[in-house]
Amino acid sequence: MIEIKDVHFSYPNGVDALRGVSLTVQDGEFIAIMGQNGAGKTTLVKHFNGLLKPTRGSVLIDGVDTRKASVATLSRKVGLVFQNADHQLFSETVEDEVAFALKNFGFKENTVKKRVTWALNLLGLTQYKKISPFMLSGGERKRVALASVLAWNPKILILDEPTIGQDYQQKEKLRQFILQMKTQRKTVIIVTHDVEFVAECNPRVLLMRDGKIITDGEASKVLTNLEVLTEASIVPPQITQVFMQLSDLGMSKEVIDLYEAREILLNALKGDAE
Repeated sequence: MIEIKDVHFSYPNGVDALRGVSLTVQDGEFIAIMGQNGAGKTTLVKHFNGLLKPTRGSVLIDGVDTRKASVATLSRKVGLVFQNADHQLFSETVEDEVAFALKNFGFKENTVKKRVTWALNLLGLTQYKKISPFMLSGGERKRVALASVLAWNPKILILDEPTIGQDYQQKEKLRQFILQMKTQRKTVIIVTHDVEFVAECNPRVLLMRDGKIITDGEASKVLTNLEVLTEASIVPPQITQVFMQLSDLGMSKEVIDLYEAREILLNALKGDAE
């Protein structure tokens, strides 16, 4: 679905944001891109819908070279929700915001209404549909931006810091939605600092530093590797830190999921009882 070959990118001010990034993303994969500020995460995903073009190297989206396609063309396949939702909101009402892309893409009026209703219900925004998005909280505006992208059902969904401003309930809804997207063979990519959310989702994880991918692997391997986490300036999940302290008692260090942790502890207690 996405193929990145030796991509370099430099901003006009001379900053080298990407330095030889190569990456292959399969159809239906769920990937989390992590790293400290300035690592190149957002710059990388903006190449996926053509907002940025590589200074050197190539980016193929579903076989299409982004240098030869417009952002409008690529956006039919790639939906990007910015970290700052205000950068993509402009309509007078929430309802109009969610409907805009659908109308722009030429969907029939009946389909537009159905998709808008579905997206607003999904993200708990129905009661705000006649309100200006700029009257909402930061977390609510983030959900409006997400609804406006989900409405046209892109094959690739990119979420830049999706959990900022969201409470636990909204995070859990987002996690469940991503799992649903996986069953539909959608490709989902999140850029995030939220290590706890990543641990609960258990995706493929890419760690970036200084414009390069320094690690690429399963969340359970990456988020328990102190050496690479330190290099990327990331703290392990809280449950992982606990199990690292328990490793002297024979517990596994590669625990990132609360449910797995519960099973391990229950089995340990059962063994002691026997």
